[in-house]
Amino acid sequence: MVTLVLGLAASTSFGGLPVLMSLLARDNRLPHIFGLRAERPVYRYGVAAVALLAALLLLATDADTHRLLPLFAIGVFIGFTLSQAGLVRHWATRRPAGWKRRAVINGTGALLTTLDGVVLLFTKFLAGPWVVVIAVPLMMLLFVRVQRYYTEVGEELGLGRVPAPPPRRTGSLVIVPIGEVSKLARHALGAALALALGDEVVAVAVHGDPGRSRALEEAWARWNPGVRLDIIDSPHRSLVQPIVGYVQRAAEDGRQVAVLIPEVEPRHRRYEILQNQRGLLLATVLRARTDVVVCLLPYRLKV
Repeated sequence: MVTLVLGLAASTSFGGLPVLMSLLARDNRLPHIFGLRAERPVYRYGVAAVALLAALLLLATDADTHRLLPLFAIGVFIGFTLSQAGLVRHWATRRPAGWKRRAVINGTGALLTTLDGVVLLFTKFLAGPWVVVIAVPLMMLLFVRVQRYYTEVGEELGLGRVPAPPPRRTGSLVIVPIGEVSKLARHALGAALALALGDEVVAVAVHGDPGRSRALEEAWARWNPGVRLDIIDSPHRSLVQPIVGYVQRAAEDGRQVAVLIPEVEPRHRRYEILQNQRGLLLATVLRARTDVVVCLLPYRLKV
């Protein structure tokens, strides 16, 4: 019987709590990620959060039903009290025909569940309800802090207001990090030229070996793609920091700068570990240290 009750309670929680979390996210009281749905009409992040919290609760109580039942009961009484009190407010606000009778019924229910909850709280306080006494104020504080954050973000972004003055077109620069002359470089430069819309495109390479630098310059001259090549000398053979510094200097004059990073994507996921992932590292550092547009351009292999 206990298993059946707990099973029904779990089903109700997994069915209702993610929906409730999505409503709180819509009201800016929880992170907006809880309002996202999967391809199926399921709030996957809310379900995952409920599952994680349930697992932590089972670990904390050693899955002892005698310790879980008082906690479950106080949660049920709080839920019933809030729902009945909410209905009283609903009837008092809308005032349809016969609303007083309905408000009295719901008010009586709210009063009874409140009394039951208070009695259970004081008689079984150490058996589990103390967790609710701590958790509920913490959740209310969380809701307030999350809502305050979204309010401040909305003010800073000017949400709901027409921004002035309107945007103006400025010169743009597309920077393409490359390693050598290859089909990957041609793929990236072609995309950069299409994105630049007549503005400047520059290829950037980092080398610590003068011999490899000269070889790249000669290959570039023979290829002649119509794009300037800048080679950065890196005695310490560092790739990320020299390009970040180059991008920061390029953005100092107020131009809109975009960095187009070509990334090799193997056909099979098991080969991804064989790639050096330097493009992802460069993109992460650029996003953290600059305000430029960072784009990852996939080059899909056939192997």
